[in-house]
Amino acid sequence: MATYLSFTELPLWNEAVNFAAEVYVFCEGANMKSDFRMKDQIRAAASSISNNIAEGFEYDNNRVFIRFLYYAKGSSGEVFNQFTILHRAKIIDDNSYLYYSIKVTDLSKKIGGLIKYLKTQIIK
Repeated sequence: MATYLSFTELPLWNEAVNFAAEVYVFCEGANMKSDFRMKDQIRAAASSISNNIAEGFEYDNNRVFIRFLYYAKGSSGEVFNQFTILHRAKIIDDNSYLYYSIKVTDLSKKIGGLIKYLKTQIIK
C-alpha cells in the first residue's frame, strides 16, 4: 500500500464519501421524504463510514486506525440493515435495495481488507 499523507488521498475514503452522498440524494426520494427518523438514521450511518475512516487516519497510529475502521465497518452493517428494513417494508423497490446493499457490502469488504493489511504492518 502506498504511503498516504492525508485521508483524502485514500481511495476507500473517497468511495465512502461518494456512497454517503448517493444515500443523501436517495433519501430525498418520494418514499423516504416524510420518514424523517429513518432518513436521518440512514444518512448518519452512511456518513459515519467515511467519518470514521478520516478520524482514524488522523491519529497516525495503525492500531487506532484499525479500531476506527472497525467502527466504519459496523456503520456499513447498519446501513445494510436499514436498507433491508426499507425493502422488506416495501418502502424501496428491489432495484434500489440491490444497488445500495451491494455497494455497502462491497465497501464493508474493502474496509475489512484494509484492516487485514494494516494488521500485518503492526510490529508485535
